[in-house]
Amino acid sequence: MSQDWGLSQFVFSQELKLIGHWQVGRFRSHYRLIKTTEFEICPRCAVISRSVHDRRWVHIKDAPIRGVGIYLYIQKRRFRCPTCKKVFTEPIDVIQKGYRTTRRFRRNLAWACNNLLDLKKVQRAFNCSAWLVYKVFYQQLEIKYREIKNDPWPSTIGIDEHSFKRNTIGGYREFATIVTDYKNKRIKEVVHGKTTATLDASLSYIQGRENVKNVCLDLCDPFKNFARNHFPNAKIIADKFHVLRLLNPAINRHRKEITGDHRSNPVRKLLLRNGHRLEYFEHKALWTWLNHHPTMRELYFFKESLHRLYRCKGVKRARRALINLCDQMSKSTIKEVLTLRKTLIKWATEILNYFETRLTNARTEGFNNIAKLYQKRAFGYKNFQNYRLRLLNAG
Repeated sequence: MSQDWGLSQFVFSQELKLIGHWQVGRFRSHYRLIKTTEFEICPRCAVISRSVHDRRWVHIKDAPIRGVGIYLYIQKRRFRCPTCKKVFTEPIDVIQKGYRTTRRFRRNLAWACNNLLDLKKVQRAFNCSAWLVYKVFYQQLEIKYREIKNDPWPSTIGIDEHSFKRNTIGGYREFATIVTDYKNKRIKEVVHGKTTATLDASLSYIQGRENVKNVCLDLCDPFKNFARNHFPNAKIIADKFHVLRLLNPAINRHRKEITGDHRSNPVRKLLLRNGHRLEYFEHKALWTWLNHHPTMRELYFFKESLHRLYRCKGVKRARRALINLCDQMSKSTIKEVLTLRKTLIKWATEILNYFETRLTNARTEGFNNIAKLYQKRAFGYKNFQNYRLRLLNAG
């Protein structure tokens, strides 16, 4: 009996005593337990009661151990309060009121949903319904999210959007915006939409907006307007990667007019790579080809000028290089170059802020990639709140 008592304390609970055990097949174990406390406290008037009104057996499902399903038969007593004369059932610490599964079962089920690719495998492993898997999983995600819900804004954040789903009625694409906490390396919030008004309404509940010193984002006007209005002390930083790739679509388009749409063409990779990292023979071959195509040569020159801009050391040198680059672009007759010049002038302050902080939006892009992986694993989401909880607990 002493061994059974130690087993019940170690496996089940300190207030439960094991009085019986039997096996059904190879993968199913049943345990009979009783509670050993001498009295309970009335939940209405907080008076000690020792008067047992009646007893009943409840069937509770526990987390499997080494692939063996665990089922608990627990005798629960009902006490009568001496003061208010009401009858109440004694609580058990491992079971939430009204549930037929233990807290450990729900935690393990949520862990399995996070780590197994297919929820059907979780359903078979825990021998439960798909409804229970769905309900328990998102309940546990909500509980975990409450631990960080009231955290204030950090000093550095990143903002980026990705596609959520395509609206079947209107035919337009719905977007989700991710806000990343750089200090704690996690997703701070996920917003349905990417307009300035939507972001302001969805993120207004978070306290401490004056704490934000740096906001990293891509070249998106709604994000820029939101960051400027919502974070008064923040420095807005344009993402380096998005600036460097501004001319890539124009280069690809003009290259297709010359060579055709052949992705295996070696010129394609040479044009898009950073010229500073090309070997001598690659650099020579590329410029020999560019000399026969003046428009491509000019586009490639300004693309490399952007790379040279980001190799500058210090804000002053970068500002002079940016001014010189815009002056050279003003003499061009190519439409894409003139459009790029307008963009650089519009975002000049945000581009130069990079040279003070050396921050990029790479971490937010990484979480965007995780979000897309979650979408693929789930074959898409219909409920945005479930999708939001899934991402807020990522990593």
